[in-house]
Amino acid sequence: MDSQVLPPASANASNGNPALSPAQPGDSMPASAPPPRAPLGTRIFLGPDGLRAGWSVTLFGIFYFLILVFGAMVAFAFDRSLLNFHFTPGNALIAEAIPLFAILVAGYILSRLERRTLLDYYLRSARPVSEFFWGAATGFLALSALVGALTAGGWLRFGHTPAFSLSLARSCILWTVAFLFTALFEEGSFRCYLQFTLTRGLNFWWALAAQGLICAITLLRDNGLGGYGVYAIVALGLVPCLLLHLRRASSSSFWQAAWVTSAAFGAFHTGNAGENSIGIFAAAAIGFVFCVSIRVTGSAWWAIGCHAAWDWAETFFYGTANSGNIPQGSLFTSSPAGRVFLSGGAVGPEGSLLVIPALLLLLGLLFLLYARKQPAAVS
Repeated sequence: MDSQVLPPASANASNGNPALSPAQPGDSMPASAPPPRAPLGTRIFLGPDGLRAGWSVTLFGIFYFLILVFGAMVAFAFDRSLLNFHFTPGNALIAEAIPLFAILVAGYILSRLERRTLLDYYLRSARPVSEFFWGAATGFLALSALVGALTAGGWLRFGHTPAFSLSLARSCILWTVAFLFTALFEEGSFRCYLQFTLTRGLNFWWALAAQGLICAITLLRDNGLGGYGVYAIVALGLVPCLLLHLRRASSSSFWQAAWVTSAAFGAFHTGNAGENSIGIFAAAAIGFVFCVSIRVTGSAWWAIGCHAAWDWAETFFYGTANSGNIPQGSLFTSSPAGRVFLSGGAVGPEGSLLVIPALLLLLGLLFLLYARKQPAAVS
């Protein structure tokens, strides 16, 4: 009887079909088919990270504007005197509460569309209270150094110190809340939502286009209130951002976004009465310092505390002008003296050239506080 060699079970299972035969060494594997591309309409609005950054910023601006207009109409309907704005603590509190409410609602809507939470926009921190109060201490110290330099040079003169009263205590509380609202609104919009969103969707060429738009808008609306301060910050950031782009640095998108949001922050302040180019440049430059603080700490809480304390010290504590507004109900009273480019004139300390060393001091104190901490991971 002749013997037979039975084939392996796997060969029987294939029934001679090569497609079902096990792969042998040296056999080439079939290439996997590329994933199907999304329709063009979908790709216009959605990217790998969800809703594209440009659409997110556009929608945020639309929602913010509509809610702001609605809130202003409600406020004016209840109090017609707000139409004639005076820089009192009560008026300032209302004037800052409305845009703060608008960005909170707009931010919440966009966070749901983007499947995020409000904390994702640089508000998540392991030590938010500590960072806030260190920022407040730093902001008060830097502004005090600026006021001290102006006073020592004879460019700022103080009047009488009011006696303590319940009215003064009430003003202190209202100014504190008002500038906390200011910091939350301006940092929440420029350093939180815009910085976060532009970081995930910006390169050098888009940043350059955005800067062109910011400069064009500033030029069209310029009424002598410091447009050159915006152009200066745009020019200063051009070469560094281009070099980061050419080197394909991993942090490039964050600094491109910081360049844009800082210039936009300066342009935003051209709407204030009585500004000058130095004051607008200072606003844009301190916006960049706040972006650096996000890079160092990983959140915007240091910037929020610093921003609130800087404005509070400038307006309530020392009683200087703030962007051309003369405060009422301040602790001290003061007035500028001498050349405007040194005293700041009607703009206040931020309109003085001495604000530049003060901002460098602010930056130095930031690094001194967080020198041993590695740069935080940002999206």
